[in-house]
Amino acid sequence: MPFPRKLLNDDESIALELHPHWWFLAAHVVVLVVAVVVGIVVLIAGVHVALTAAVGIAVLAALIWFGVRYAQWSTTNFVVTSDRLIFRHGVLSKHGIEIPLERVNTVFFNQTIFERLLGAGDLSIESGGETGKQSFSDIRRPSLVQNEIYRQMEANNARMYAGRQGPGPGPGPTAPAAQPSVTDQLDRLDDLRKRGVITDAEFAEKKAELLRRM
Repeated sequence: MPFPRKLLNDDESIALELHPHWWFLAAHVVVLVVAVVVGIVVLIAGVHVALTAAVGIAVLAALIWFGVRYAQWSTTNFVVTSDRLIFRHGVLSKHGIEIPLERVNTVFFNQTIFERLLGAGDLSIESGGETGKQSFSDIRRPSLVQNEIYRQMEANNARMYAGRQGPGPGPGPTAPAAQPSVTDQLDRLDDLRKRGVITDAEFAEKKAELLRRM
């Protein structure tokens, strides 16, 4: 189910729209396949009626379990727009969180070796609002999502700066939007490391990325 466009603000566009990685469904798919295979074997073997009925109930239960999980997958949206980050989930009742791009401080991603092979991982967003740190699991290609968030943050900062400047007397170069210095960002990362929010490896990786931007 795509993210409803009617929920977008005026002049807001979607840069990235994701459902959870297919690994979100893996266990349920395996259980359903096993149940179906067992059911077929039982039917072919012509075993006792009571056993056949029990297997049939198990297949039906596995199908319902998978159906519920698929509904959760299809109604879970992680969206990056030109103005904010949006996470919505829920089949009947809806739950969600929105983080304005200007409040985002740092974006982290984490992948195990197995998750790197699958192209999945976890994403953590440190923001300046009341929500603090938010973590999202089963994100597709989290490193690319991280890069896209930073691109949208830079574009959003540029638009906000241009709006504060107002119309000028004529066309001319636009000054870059003010952003936290690399030193400030490193201090913030070091503080997160000391508080145990991020690991030493994540700190070293992000530090290297920031130093490359200098």
